[in-house]
Amino acid sequence: MNVLVQLCYVLAAVLFIFGLKMMSHPRTAVRGNLCGSLGMLIAIVATLWLHEVVTYEYILVGVLIGSIAGAWLALKVPMTAMPQMVGLLNGFGGGASVLVAGAELLRGGVGEINPYVAMVATAVSGIIGAVTFWGSLVAFGKLQELKMFKKPVSLPGQQAINVVLLILAVLLAGWMVAGEPAHAAWTYLAIVVIASVLGVFLVNPIGGADMPVVIALLNSYSGLAACATGFVINNSVLIIAGSLVGASGIILSNIMCKAMNRSLTNVLFGVMEAGSLAGSADEFYATVRSTTADDIAMLLDGVQRVVFVPGYGMAVAQAQHAVRDLGKIIEERGGTVEYAIHPVAGRMPGHMNVLLAEADVDYEQLKEMDQINPTMETVDVAIVIGANDVVNPLAKTDPNSPIAGMPIIDVDKARTVVVIKRSLSPGFAGIPNPLFGAPNTLMFFADGQKAVLDIVRAVKEL
Repeated sequence: MNVLVQLCYVLAAVLFIFGLKMMSHPRTAVRGNLCGSLGMLIAIVATLWLHEVVTYEYILVGVLIGSIAGAWLALKVPMTAMPQMVGLLNGFGGGASVLVAGAELLRGGVGEINPYVAMVATAVSGIIGAVTFWGSLVAFGKLQELKMFKKPVSLPGQQAINVVLLILAVLLAGWMVAGEPAHAAWTYLAIVVIASVLGVFLVNPIGGADMPVVIALLNSYSGLAACATGFVINNSVLIIAGSLVGASGIILSNIMCKAMNRSLTNVLFGVMEAGSLAGSADEFYATVRSTTADDIAMLLDGVQRVVFVPGYGMAVAQAQHAVRDLGKIIEERGGTVEYAIHPVAGRMPGHMNVLLAEADVDYEQLKEMDQINPTMETVDVAIVIGANDVVNPLAKTDPNSPIAGMPIIDVDKARTVVVIKRSLSPGFAGIPNPLFGAPNTLMFFADGQKAVLDIVRAVKEL
């Protein structure tokens, strides 16, 4: 029976790997998701065959609760809240690792194969899992813009405190491994408490603009915690799955750090502190010019090249279908339409790609920042819909800005910029945007979907 289970685990691991590979491209992403889900189903069913399973009552209750919760979240959580949900799920993964490792320690099953390896893995599960759980809850609060988490809070000597907490957790882990088994449970509890405080302290000082990187990193942590828990319970498929999640999360974090001009080392040690507010909003917005749908329609009449720059506001307004319709009309009239995608547009990687794919926008029209920026000066009209921080020139001009050094989409170089936005309110970084008052910028103040639909109507009436 165990041989068959191990073969099922190998099949599940292969499906995980192929699933990740297929999810690297929009055309195969859905199949990749299904492939990974099938692998997990096979792994779960195979695990239930193990002779160690004594009774299924509690397992079935857990499956029922988890299935109901998962289905409810999938149906009810809007796309705009997906980053928060991802952060929460990362936390659940870390919390589960802490509980499983702790339960195995209390059961006395730790070390049935190799006592030292299993005990070290238990300590690692406790440290990484607790950091992930509480760090993810703080990240959720920041993304949800809860009042108590809205502003980054850093204690005096925060980094020194974090280092001391980490050293304490590691020392306790060493004591648990080398000490008396009778004291292991209490030592593990102390490790989890210290790591929980560390998780809060690591994420709390980080500004909202850096949350996408933090979410990717916490995703990696949850995978590493699961991998360590796999060693605790001697489960090969959990080790493989955790390793894949951990490695892919680190790779994604590194890619996003490069996109935001951040250091991965700084992220790992929680030193991505928020900067000060840059400049005066009154100064930047003194020259703001508003426009109307009819004026924009006349502007688009006969244009050769139009670039849409989507952001979180497009997701909130659910304007992706209207944007697609406007793009098709421009193409029918001889214009070229492209979509400039910043790596961290929205609040998580791929947020805009998913929305535009949902609206059946041709993937070939989606251009990455590095592709679009060199040719931005040849763009007749750049239409910014719901994006703010990722087009904010302060990233290049103000070294004290929270987004200082972050590469942006250079829409300010286009001949004309149209910004569709409800108001002049700041983006997630909480700073003003001088683009709104630039000489070549026109502001269209309206809900994103309504604004684009009004432009579509006006263009058709020309």
